[in-house]
Amino acid sequence: MAPSPSPIQVPEPDAPGPGGATPNSATPKTRVSARGRLRTYFLTGVIVAGPLAITAYITWWFIALIDSFVKPLVPASYLPDHYLPFSIPGLGLVIAFLAVTLLGFLTANLVGRSVIEFGEVLLARTPVISGLYKGLRQIFETLFSANGTSFRTVGLVEFPVKGTWSVVFLSAPAAPEVEGALRARGAAADEMVGVFLPCAPNPTTGFFFYLPRSEVVELAISVDDAAKLVMSAGVIQPEDPQGRLNAMSASLRAAHHAGTATQREPQDA
Repeated sequence: MAPSPSPIQVPEPDAPGPGGATPNSATPKTRVSARGRLRTYFLTGVIVAGPLAITAYITWWFIALIDSFVKPLVPASYLPDHYLPFSIPGLGLVIAFLAVTLLGFLTANLVGRSVIEFGEVLLARTPVISGLYKGLRQIFETLFSANGTSFRTVGLVEFPVKGTWSVVFLSAPAAPEVEGALRARGAAADEMVGVFLPCAPNPTTGFFFYLPRSEVVELAISVDDAAKLVMSAGVIQPEDPQGRLNAMSASLRAAHHAGTATQREPQDA
């Protein structure tokens, strides 16, 4: 006589705990479908590969641009590309860096300074070119000077209406002529400072105007963080190093507690 099949074991529900809640009801398990996992993996890959690909593309484009300007100025017999079956990328960038560094070294000496001054005198006597050269030189000296403070301070101003605040970069204080003209028109007695208000998401365009320094609220954030804030339209907030460290510590503590609980489960069983 064939043995009778064993009855199907139906799991009984857990006994209700205090308050009528079952032990498993407090931590429900959510199953993620294969489609959801695939979407998560794809978005994670985009987040990782996107910035790397764009950075590599811009870097390659910049190197190729400098090479296209510098390599034609060097005789072909002095280039390794003339003797090798392939082209060496970045050689023009290295040559340009060495040339600019050598120019700075010569300018710091008496002989090089005399040559530069002689060339500037010739440019100053050339119409149209003299104004363009002087303007560009002032801009470069202001932006790249080690002692300059222009566009290195971030602030907030009420713009375009009262009660709304916009991110600005502080420029140089107003020239005496500008400040005198503003005083004559009844401007505030406070020091007038130039501010640049960038437009989102392209911070290279915007508005430039003068304001009393008292109307500018200076922020203790870097220019890079402010540029990210403008380009992302407020999505990327300025980084807080202490807050980031606290978040990392909290994550490590949570992982440690989870590992400890996992190790205790077999012992409890």
